[in-house]
Amino acid sequence: MRTDTFKKTNGSGKNGSAKCPVMHGGITKAGESNTSRLWPNSINLDILHQHDTKTNPLPGFNYRKEVKKLNFKALKKDLLKLMTDSQEWWPADLGTYSGLMVRLTWHQVGTYREFDGRPNVGSHRFSPQDSWPDNTNLDKARRLLWPIKKKYGNKLSWSDLMCLAGTMAYEHAGFKTFGFSFGREDIWEPEKDVYWGKETVPLAVDRYADPQDRSSLEAPLAASHFQLVYVNPQGVEGIPDPLRTAMDVRETFGRMGMNDVETAALTIGGHSIGRAHGNGDPTKLGKEPAAAEIHEQGFGWNQENGTGANQITSGLEGAWTTNPDKWDHQYLDLLLNYKWESKKSPAGAWQWEPIGLEEEKKPVDLADPKKKARIMFTDADMAMAMDPKYRKISEQFYKDPKFFEDSFARAWFKLTHRTMGNRDNYIGPWAPKEDLAWQNNVPAPKKKYNVEKVKKMIAATSLSVSDLIVIAWDSARTYRRTDKRGGANGARIRFAPMKNWDANEPQRLAKTLKVLEAIAKKTGATIADTIVLAGNVGLEKAIKKAGSKAKVPFRSGRGDAIEEKTHKDSLKVLEPRHDGFRNYVKGDFSVMPEELLLERANLLGLTAKEMVCLIGGMRVLGANFENSKHGVFTDKVGALTNDFFVHLTDMKYSWKPTGKNSYDIIERKNNKVKFTATRVDLVLGSNSILRSYAEVYAQDDNKEKFIKDFVEVWTKIMNADLPTLN
Repeated sequence: MRTDTFKKTNGSGKNGSAKCPVMHGGITKAGESNTSRLWPNSINLDILHQHDTKTNPLPGFNYRKEVKKLNFKALKKDLLKLMTDSQEWWPADLGTYSGLMVRLTWHQVGTYREFDGRPNVGSHRFSPQDSWPDNTNLDKARRLLWPIKKKYGNKLSWSDLMCLAGTMAYEHAGFKTFGFSFGREDIWEPEKDVYWGKETVPLAVDRYADPQDRSSLEAPLAASHFQLVYVNPQGVEGIPDPLRTAMDVRETFGRMGMNDVETAALTIGGHSIGRAHGNGDPTKLGKEPAAAEIHEQGFGWNQENGTGANQITSGLEGAWTTNPDKWDHQYLDLLLNYKWESKKSPAGAWQWEPIGLEEEKKPVDLADPKKKARIMFTDADMAMAMDPKYRKISEQFYKDPKFFEDSFARAWFKLTHRTMGNRDNYIGPWAPKEDLAWQNNVPAPKKKYNVEKVKKMIAATSLSVSDLIVIAWDSARTYRRTDKRGGANGARIRFAPMKNWDANEPQRLAKTLKVLEAIAKKTGATIADTIVLAGNVGLEKAIKKAGSKAKVPFRSGRGDAIEEKTHKDSLKVLEPRHDGFRNYVKGDFSVMPEELLLERANLLGLTAKEMVCLIGGMRVLGANFENSKHGVFTDKVGALTNDFFVHLTDMKYSWKPTGKNSYDIIERKNNKVKFTATRVDLVLGSNSILRSYAEVYAQDDNKEKFIKDFVEVWTKIMNADLPTLN
């Protein structure tokens, strides 16, 4: 910290000349808050503030509605034409941009990881991703797409366009893809909630608890190196060793939700077209976009004579096949039928080259079409032949080309659509109709039912307000806005593993489910709708008990998932290890409970105000895990009052720590304990921003506002995973 920042200047410098008393950038970096710099232990609410609309230049714009108006045929025609529209400022390899566009799409969607569903595909055009060494020269690919984005405007998001570019590149090369869906909305600033690793040096590898055990890679990370999308193409720590690299490939792709067949298909299919660039001096490569001079206008990695044959990208040099602009099966022939040796590229990078390759199988040289160039493979390519499991799959692909093409088409579709959720979210004429296991699609309800009858039957049961609120919340809280997974639709809380999760209080859940399933059976309602209606009934009871007449809206249409068709392994990552809204933390974490709360709120897509409102309401509703009394600042449990905020902000109390995550709330006048609390409860009073929201809800004139706001955010969570109405 700069201590001289706080010295008084009396309005003048050392020589008495006038000096502005306000520091201009001396203490902070662009985009970095003073709060986080001066008080590093203060929680950073930026990850929740990103859910407001302040940075959106198109407020109120409904992309999912507008994209349906696209001229899809014209867009496809324009993209296919782009593949061979070579530009002087960035010439196409052998007359085609297909390989470049495939790489753009790969590196945009390939950072997905199952642990947290991050990142958003649109984040690729912002720092830090736009300046990763693994994304060298993809700024050129985005700029090549700009004329198409400009032409189709708001009806085509950058996120959709960058995903579609690689798919069209494959079709241009002669491969039949599995399909494509539109509907990825753009973001307008870098995501503030993506953890890329603790390292600060690009390509650092210090992320394994045990370097010999690649599964010890710190969660939620997937890439083997800091600022790489997948694994080091030269080998583990830059040393060629395909068997070790195979372990990294398996771990990284596994954390993306890919099995061995999908991983092999993506590796082989991904490198069946295109080439690598490393025909020059890497020390002459210019700075990345985020560090480039202002006159470069967003371009990075600029170098003298750095286009065409002299590009430096990965540092590896050569094509994977004889005809890198055309789809064929030569990759597998080269992989399985030739011996390979490790060599250095002109840029000094380790790569593999086939021994004794016939001259006619060598690709054309970029600089001189009359000459031949080299074929090369990365260490990850060689892993497909040297790892026993991958080799077996590669041999299957070689013997059965149709199996390979189908496997790759499906894996590529999965890779490019993993963040879109289930099939209900797909838009456009090219979206496949087939039900894929990883989508976890939910059958549409087949019967109509009387909503009011269901509500009356629920209200007549002996289930408490707490029981009703808890089952609805536990069913819906698994939703992740990052990849549209989880949520109440499907009522998968009935199945293993969800019904056995500690956070769902299995015994209590089973009792409540038994009652609600019987009501669903009698009325023809889906169990999923019945569970959400149960929460609404409990909430309406609590509202009435608080003296309000506010109504809780309900949207039907949830279906019941079929257990046999549920991809259970993919549900494991949705298990709540913490849930500040129910005052629940399982085990010890290296971060504080209030930081875990922000993570949960962020995945649900909540703003800071919505988070505060929800916590206050959940406490007075008695929704804590195992009926804990922490944070229940009310004598009227089960009534939706603003009591939590009233008592939180009342100075007649003092606060005393009693444990690592427990506090007594003591009445000053008699020194008696009135309430108990956790850090999640008290952070709403200690953090200045969160307290400002808590004070709003504590005011005498905002009792009704609190109820209406709670109903609004409750409904948002309950409906989060439903198909949009547009």
